[in-house]
Amino acid sequence: MLLLCQMSVLVKRVLILLSLVGAVLLASQFGALKVNFDDWASPFLSGQSSQLGSAYVLWELRLPRVIFSLGIGAALGLSGALTQALFRNPLSDPGLLGVSAGAACAVALGIVFAADLSLPINEHWKMWTTPALAIIGAIFVCYLLDRMAHWITPGSIAGLLLTGIALNALAAAIIGLCTYLATDEQLRSLTFWTMGSLSGSNWNLVIAIALLLLMAWWRLRAMIAVLNVLALGESVAAHVGVEVSRLRIEMIIWVALLSGFAVSWCGMIGFIGLIAPNFARTCLGGDQRKVIPASILLGAVLLLVADTLARSVAIPAELPVGIFTALLGAPFFLLLLRNSRKRIA
Repeated sequence: MLLLCQMSVLVKRVLILLSLVGAVLLASQFGALKVNFDDWASPFLSGQSSQLGSAYVLWELRLPRVIFSLGIGAALGLSGALTQALFRNPLSDPGLLGVSAGAACAVALGIVFAADLSLPINEHWKMWTTPALAIIGAIFVCYLLDRMAHWITPGSIAGLLLTGIALNALAAAIIGLCTYLATDEQLRSLTFWTMGSLSGSNWNLVIAIALLLLMAWWRLRAMIAVLNVLALGESVAAHVGVEVSRLRIEMIIWVALLSGFAVSWCGMIGFIGLIAPNFARTCLGGDQRKVIPASILLGAVLLLVADTLARSVAIPAELPVGIFTALLGAPFFLLLLRNSRKRIA
């Protein structure tokens, strides 16, 4: 550890990049169909991959899924770090507080009542309408949480968690009603949103999540130092010249964008946004200049591991990735509750 701390920033970044490349190569080896070195070289040697062989599976199915899982995990880790900074609460997470459920609820309403509402939810338009609905639902829940955090229980961990439980229950009830009213085709779509899966990944989505993360990092990089001031309290932040209201609104928008796009593309995947920031904070301290980049990296790796397990444990079947994130996240959440029992009380 001491040796790692003494390394230059450039060396650390190179090691992290090489580790991610190694993780991608390793994760790409797991699946129902075995791949070898020739499959990696196939597009460069022949100019295209076979439509039937293992090279096609590697380059058109497995590799984009592996990279996409890194991107979605990074987005979830970042949204979790922003949520915890926004509410100054280590137990905050878009999934636990109902943000992801709100996004899924809006999508479910759109799927079931698209015809009645004249929404273009079809194969041609759903690339745009589904994320739009998810973002609207996420923004609505974020706004409710922000208001309730001030009106009902300012500074209370227990109050915020109870609010999240109530919002999750409300969203679950609405999704349950949509499930009851849905047709067989709509029911299959609803199952995807509630279970969580990266099976729909492709290179277009890889580009989309990469652009979203780049925009988020470009904007949030200038806000990281301000988040350290916000951690001291809103009154202190306002006293030193921080526009707290504007900052909170912008953070809500970014949490909603990151969570909404993740839900619209992959369904509900929980606990990544809880584990990554808390683990980063435990290892690196509370400085947001370290916590946020580490949360992005840890979230990416966690979801990559979970998705690799999801498609490898029960070959040739595939398990929902949410099962593995919950198996990892639920005990971690209980541990956090135990460590925070004095603050909750």
